[in-house]
Amino acid sequence: MTRDPGSFRDPSGFIFQDQGVLFRQVNRSYKTQFDFLVSSGLYSELLERKYLIPHKEVSTALSDSDAFAVLKPELIEFISYPYEWCFEQLKDAALLVLKIQLLALNKGMILKDASAYNVQFHKSRPIWIDTLSFEIYDEGSIWVAYKQFCQHFFGPLCLMAFGDTRNALLLHSFIDGIPIDLTSNMLSWKTYFNLPVLSHIHAHSIGIRNYSSQPAAAHPTLIKKKSLVALVENLTSAIEELSVERKESEWLDYYTDNNYTDRGFDHKNALVKEFVNIVQPKMIWDFGANDGLMDREFSKAGIRTISFDRDHEAVQKNYITCKSEQSEFQLPLVLDLLNPSPGIGWNNKERKNLTGRGRPDLILSLALIHHLAISGNVPFKNIAEFFYEMSDWLIIEFVSPADNNFISISTHASSTILHQYTEENFEKSFSVFFKIVRVEKIIESKRSVYLFRKKDEVQPL
Repeated sequence: MTRDPGSFRDPSGFIFQDQGVLFRQVNRSYKTQFDFLVSSGLYSELLERKYLIPHKEVSTALSDSDAFAVLKPELIEFISYPYEWCFEQLKDAALLVLKIQLLALNKGMILKDASAYNVQFHKSRPIWIDTLSFEIYDEGSIWVAYKQFCQHFFGPLCLMAFGDTRNALLLHSFIDGIPIDLTSNMLSWKTYFNLPVLSHIHAHSIGIRNYSSQPAAAHPTLIKKKSLVALVENLTSAIEELSVERKESEWLDYYTDNNYTDRGFDHKNALVKEFVNIVQPKMIWDFGANDGLMDREFSKAGIRTISFDRDHEAVQKNYITCKSEQSEFQLPLVLDLLNPSPGIGWNNKERKNLTGRGRPDLILSLALIHHLAISGNVPFKNIAEFFYEMSDWLIIEFVSPADNNFISISTHASSTILHQYTEENFEKSFSVFFKIVRVEKIIESKRSVYLFRKKDEVQPL
């Protein structure tokens, strides 16, 4: 039994793996709560609405002596984190939590935590993955996770809606959500005229400060159930009204505004599909996926595809399209390959880095190499080694120095970097780690598409 390094805070149980299979142990201390979750009908209703990840109970022989039950949950193919979500993903995740809270209260239970890390995206929709987050509701008790909800969801959404979508990256620095006082300080004074923001952020921040300075006996402890329901409904209405304006961005309209001719663009797509068909992957990671147009073709064929892009607007467009088409095999995420998500939290292992969350069968890197090498100053060798450590197969598009897009981004590049950027050096560097299976020139363009396969042994340059 190998315990998950990010599953240690909850005394009710933990996640572990046995021979590569994921399980959740339910500790004896949670027996009463777990039994009530099932007997109250809450568990079955959450499953029916597809709000909670389903599980099967298996033998406790796999677990330790403190186990009351062992669950085998349905597998989530790729674990993502809130600082990798676009605005609409975070909004949908927040609304899911509030829906679950209302259902729980109706069944005599309540969420004891509201961590965004307990939400994952599965089959194009958010789903709650922590079966042990529920406890029996006692009349008059407060919602202990209210502050956490504001830090993980409402506050970040407000910072994105009333400020800048890049504010979501603060979730990367604050593993338990953005502090409410920080959110209050960052929001414009105009938000004091927005009643939900005034109540759940600004006044909440003042309340926390005053609360912490009072004796424990002075703290209010009772709240009526109907007041809790009203709180959840108020948060729901407030979040539903939040939105971000569609902004022009460098890559939002890439597929309709690029330097390919129609014939060249169609040829490129045909080559990529042909190469993918050679590999027959079950999982693709696409770096620089833009709005995911090409990835949707693969997902429709049943290939699980993670569509990474650093442009929030492109990812947002991708997610909205995936949701409307109910795409079950595609997950859009915000990620800058020059600064990918690292391991964070306790011992830097509580939340895994990008490469620690799986291994794709195939990597796509289309129209990206020149941005990494020229804008990011990353040598070809480093790029090749990065992809080598991640997957056995790679489809990559090489953009020639004669390409108009290359010329536009290389204006301020040093002459040394420009001199090293040649197709010959590209092939030489990548051939240390990969074998060239196929290479084809894209018609009516200054670009080529390569299919690489990982070498068994690497000989240094």
